[in-house]
Amino acid sequence: MKALVIAGSVLILSGCSVFDSWVYRIDIPQGNYLEQRDVDQLRVGMSKEQVAYVIGEPVAENVFDQDVWYYVFKLNSGRSRSEDYQHKVTLTFENNQLIAYDGTFDRPENFDTPLEQ
Repeated sequence: MKALVIAGSVLILSGCSVFDSWVYRIDIPQGNYLEQRDVDQLRVGMSKEQVAYVIGEPVAENVFDQDVWYYVFKLNSGRSRSEDYQHKVTLTFENNQLIAYDGTFDRPENFDTPLEQ
């Protein structure tokens, strides 16, 4: 009887960690969801309005520099931490025109080709 009480206590005190793989956890996406096909539409010389139309406004404004836009997307997987991922895109403007791209996506192939006005 004593062994049964001890075994029961150990099981109860271990909480749900024994059954952790049985518990469903949701994926938590945060930020601007972008894909490579969205980023591929960017061209040097685009106005801020054109960029916002193509890939949307950044979630957070940069209060210190209105000419740098940061797009960040992070997915916290509910299943496994190894499935978490993050994408970043930084766009730099000068005189309301896009001049630079940096990010975890491949640089757009035609980025240096301006749009015809």
